Amino acid sequence: MRVPQIRVTAMPPDTNPYGGVFGGWLMSQMALGAGALASRRGQGKAVVVSATDFSFPGAMVVGDELSVYCDITHAGNTSLTIAAEAIARERNGETATKVASGTFKFVLLDDNDRPRPVGELALTTNDAE
Repeated sequence: MRVPQIRVTAMPPDTNPYGGVFGGWLMSQMALGAGALASRRGQGKAVVVSATDFSFPGAMVVGDELSVYCDITHAGNTSLTIAAEAIARERNGETATKVASGTFKFVLLDDNDRPRPVGELALTTNDAE
């Protein structure tokens, strides 16, 4: 079973001028989920260095619950690439809609904020724990 990295409810301050949930809010929630996975798998500090390939195939409204699912798609010498998918579930039902997806690249840092090698643990499973 796939487990979300984070789950949050969209609130009125998360809207754009047209009343829909702001795409930037969706991106930030995806970055939080991807960052949680990068830090946990990398066993330490991980900072985002790029965010690409965003799409917004659906829309959500205030009150919908957002779940962010993440998978490590690539590990470099000091970096992890993570695909994030955002799924909205209507507040009063079970209808779920994919509302966003994107890719984040994180670099792992040591205690002196210098890049450090990706360990083997980062390469094991993608399931949230």
